[in-house]
Amino acid sequence: MPFNGKMKVVFLWHMHQPDYRNIMTGEYYFPWTYLHALKDYVDMVAHLEAQPKARAVFNFAPILLEQLDDYAQQIGNFFARQEKIKDAVLWSLVDSALPVAGTPEFISLAKKYLRANRQRMIERFPIYRELADIAEKLDEHSTIAKYLNEQFLIDLGFWYHLSWLSETLRRSDYRVQAWQNKGRGFSWQDRLDLVKLIGEEIASIGPRYKALYDKDQIELCMSPYAHPIIPLLLDINSARQAWPEVTLPIATNYAGGEERAKWHLTQGVKTFEHYFGHKPRGCWPSEGSVSDDTLKLMQEAGFDWVATGDSVLHNSLRHVDNKTIADDLHERKACLHRPYNFADHKVNCFFRDDGLSDLIGFKYANWHSDDAVGDLINHMVNIANACDNPKNSVISVIMDGENAWEYFPENAYYFLAQLYQRIGEHPQLELTTYSELIDKQKPEPLAMPHVVAGSWVYGNFSTWIGDKDKNRGWDMLCEAKLATDHALATKKYTKSEHIQIEKQLALCEGSDWFWWFGGYNPAQSVSDFEYLYRQHLKNLYHLIRVPEPEYLNTVISIGGGDPATGGVMRQGHEH
Repeated sequence: MPFNGKMKVVFLWHMHQPDYRNIMTGEYYFPWTYLHALKDYVDMVAHLEAQPKARAVFNFAPILLEQLDDYAQQIGNFFARQEKIKDAVLWSLVDSALPVAGTPEFISLAKKYLRANRQRMIERFPIYRELADIAEKLDEHSTIAKYLNEQFLIDLGFWYHLSWLSETLRRSDYRVQAWQNKGRGFSWQDRLDLVKLIGEEIASIGPRYKALYDKDQIELCMSPYAHPIIPLLLDINSARQAWPEVTLPIATNYAGGEERAKWHLTQGVKTFEHYFGHKPRGCWPSEGSVSDDTLKLMQEAGFDWVATGDSVLHNSLRHVDNKTIADDLHERKACLHRPYNFADHKVNCFFRDDGLSDLIGFKYANWHSDDAVGDLINHMVNIANACDNPKNSVISVIMDGENAWEYFPENAYYFLAQLYQRIGEHPQLELTTYSELIDKQKPEPLAMPHVVAGSWVYGNFSTWIGDKDKNRGWDMLCEAKLATDHALATKKYTKSEHIQIEKQLALCEGSDWFWWFGGYNPAQSVSDFEYLYRQHLKNLYHLIRVPEPEYLNTVISIGGGDPATGGVMRQGHEH
């Protein structure tokens, strides 16, 4: 791809779910991994399969790949050996002993079947909406629950799973269409067939993405193993670079953070290679979190490129170390959409166009797809027309590949189909991947002395540290790490026990728990994730054979806010 005059466009879709399993028992606390697999990971690959000229980059968190494999195996074992599926929501589809009507267990399961987007996923299907309206009124004081029966719960659960199926499957699979037409009275055989279909779809995800990679249509990249904020593992005080007045946890150092960061990278590459058969060239550091020291580790790990948000770039351009370069760029009105190097590290850094990415995540869901895609392309053309150095330039749209779509009609089916088609046919724009851009167009990175440590959210780490609840979570993690280090130094463990301890520690180090702590997030989500965080810490103490601190039985964050999109996404710039 010698430069052909077109502005290059990269879409990087990030696929990530934390580990919802209790690795002591294999039980899943929450069903979000398999539900997003059915709805989003399937649809996202299907759109590329339908348009061979389209290009995109897909980032998979290694811990997600392991969970997808686990679900596929569990469903296979159910059909082969009648083994129980260790996810309560999925198992309810084929559980022969559902809760008795009117019991707290009956009401609890019915409520779980309501955790879907009301406008786009429940109200779209009249029968599901009717069942959901009844289920919403159920509580421990309800008398109506006593008048319901098992079939009500079966039909509600069946519709719940139908609503979470991918749109491409819904439009092409005769089984799904037959069930939607049937509407009620789903049989035991229907339930078995639906779980079989779910198993087929989940098992197909890895091979389908790999097939597109093998055809050079997509690039596959990764995040560190369990999605930790690596700059904070390396140096908690790095949070002050973009937010000098931040209140930090009592613990100002994460013991052995560099070793742990390297573990996440090494284990992440190993897991990625196991599932996709090759080493990734690129890395979306967890939450786009970077620092000079993080980039050094990325280079040592062999990555050619990383990506983050443009707030990090703007913070860096304001730093005194980069003043000469920033003044030159400003004077020339130079295009900032290009790769960069920092601190003499040769890894290419690409920056998310926050404005374009947030239009998709927060605005276009309520637009007609024609208008939304047209508006996005118009913005891209304006960037291309203003660009003074197109050979070195690339427009990066980087965002969550799953959570945005439930806010669009039909899981963004029309939006995504038109997006790939219209950019693919555009005379000024061309879809590509980062590695293809580096190899064929060979843009020259702009070298700068220093990157200001931060993430794609606001260019700082305020989503993960600084709030009193988030800081409490960090103090608990730091204490657990010290207890783990002491136990490993003074006790004897088998090789398998040591491996399990390392993995359990990694799960505790994940970013998701800290994301959800804080009063601005919705109470239900905060409750779920802070409970899971405390369970992961309890499991760690159990594995190292140290009594767990009593505070792990106390709720540390309750939420109560009502953020846009339920808090599952953030905008790149503060508003």
